[in-house]
Amino acid sequence: GAGTAGRQALAAGAPILCDARMVSEGVTRARLPANNPVICTLRDESVPALALELGNTRSAAALELWRPHLEGSVVVIGNAPTALFYLLEMLDAGAPKPALILGFPVGFVGAAESKAMLAANSRGVPFVIMQGRLGGSAMAAAAVNALATEIE
Repeated sequence: GAGTAGRQALAAGAPILCDARMVSEGVTRARLPANNPVICTLRDESVPALALELGNTRSAAALELWRPHLEGSVVVIGNAPTALFYLLEMLDAGAPKPALILGFPVGFVGAAESKAMLAANSRGVPFVIMQGRLGGSAMAAAAVNALATEIE
């Protein structure tokens, strides 16, 4: 299942792509089995202009910078529903598939809907979501940390 896919990807050195800095900061590097890169592109200087060009949020636009790393990665959405919606659009348009999607966006606008859209059609990618409006950066980082080790 999804847990096995995530563990195998991490063991193989897959990058961990995070939608928010709070998610990337919550990943315990010492647990990662292959010194996996943890990437958050939200603060990249090109993101604001890219968001304007795409007519979308910065959180969504930052995913464009994931393209070189997306194939076989572990994607972690812990903050922005727009990031999860945009990831699904990218996959629909032929973007490389990650090994796993951890979908934990939070909030009253779009969070439940984005996770329901992923659950209805994961585009062939294993996934874990928390249904409804709940989620968040801490929950998303905890999911990565749980996958990163079998010892608890």
